[in-house]
Amino acid sequence: MEFKDYYKILGVPRNATEKEIKQAYRSLARQYHPDVNPATAERFKEINEAYQVLSDAEKRRRFDQLSVSYHDWQRSSVKSTGFDWSRWTQEDYAQSRQESGGIFSDFFNTIFGDGTRRAQVNKQPIQGYDQELEVTLTLEEAYTGTKRRVDKGRNSFNAHIPPGVKTGSEIRFVGQGEPGFAGGKAGDLYVKIKVQEHPVFTREEDDLYMDLEVPLYTAVLGGEIRITAPGGHVRLRVPPGTQSGSTIRLKGRGMPRLNIPKEHGDLYTRVMIQIPTDLTPEEEDLFRRLAALRRQ
Repeated sequence: MEFKDYYKILGVPRNATEKEIKQAYRSLARQYHPDVNPATAERFKEINEAYQVLSDAEKRRRFDQLSVSYHDWQRSSVKSTGFDWSRWTQEDYAQSRQESGGIFSDFFNTIFGDGTRRAQVNKQPIQGYDQELEVTLTLEEAYTGTKRRVDKGRNSFNAHIPPGVKTGSEIRFVGQGEPGFAGGKAGDLYVKIKVQEHPVFTREEDDLYMDLEVPLYTAVLGGEIRITAPGGHVRLRVPPGTQSGSTIRLKGRGMPRLNIPKEHGDLYTRVMIQIPTDLTPEEEDLFRRLAALRRQ
């Protein structure tokens, strides 16, 4: 009977953690699963058998006691498993394999077989891996929400991006990751968002900031200025005597709050007063007269 080193089969050290064993199994199972390549069915059975032992604490303990070498295992078998190796005939092997449906090896059946294993190992479902994808949006798209066509091999779908996302936002699409094998569940797709820088607006969380050029006359006398925000046109009221560098807040005119319907951040405008140039003689005279009045 051939001794099977289950650690070697999975490619893990003898002190491997449960997580490392599971990761190794998942990686090999995908590579050798019969649904991917029918010619690797026997290799997959061997991988699955190794995982059946090493993922079970009691089986792993028993295997560790017997795995120094094939001869050590042979000498220890009578003590550890309670059977007389010298009387274990080919008929016994055949009976063990018949009881287990031929799924596991003689080695496994000798040490762990109980005549009840009939699972179709080569059809064991394997869940697909989760996958990630980065999507780049404009600020306007992040404001309104949008859709992106995602192509994943044979699978494609429209990914709905909700309003209010920002750089670093992550949206989960259940079952849109790597397909599973043999009826296993598909993994999930995580779409990571990157929002492009905007030439006018700077974003901080859900608030927007912008510099606004205001004519001198409007800053002095007050008035309204029509500006274009991501949500559309809005009229900004400029109070009389507005100073350059001062900030005017437009409540609720910022970005939508992600997953909070009808709530928005604010829009903050920093006033940048425009000084008129190329004055006509008449305009210069008016400014001189104004300056004289202010000195009185």
